[in-house]
Amino acid sequence: MEFKIRSIEEWQEVVDYVKSQLDRPILLLKGNLGAGKTTFSQQLVSALGSEDEVSSPTYSIVNEYNSPNGKIFHFDLYRLKNIEEAYDFGIEEYLDNAYLCIIEWPEIYESELLPEEFHEMQITHTGEERIINFK
Repeated sequence: MEFKIRSIEEWQEVVDYVKSQLDRPILLLKGNLGAGKTTFSQQLVSALGSEDEVSSPTYSIVNEYNSPNGKIFHFDLYRLKNIEEAYDFGIEEYLDNAYLCIIEWPEIYESELLPEEFHEMQITHTGEERIINFK
């Protein structure tokens, strides 16, 4: 599904759609810096019933949020240099014990996942609008 949005308020339509489609425990978020990955994550985590404050996990690598359905883990793998670093912080343990894992900058770990395990969202910021493709 493709969306084109021009304002932060329009993210809600994307969030509502994604929330209705989540049937896999992993959501990969791809897009350039400033595309809106964390903004989307904030709204999705809230829509999933969490009252926790959502922030970018850029420096912590992973943030944990509570939801009525279970733990939501929000990753930012941008700073990882190799796949071993993902294993070192225990990514598999998180993936095995989550209601949902949202992974920003997933490319370093993506090859370890089976296609039926995840959804993928690509966000392209063109300057005037954001084009979101979800599958």
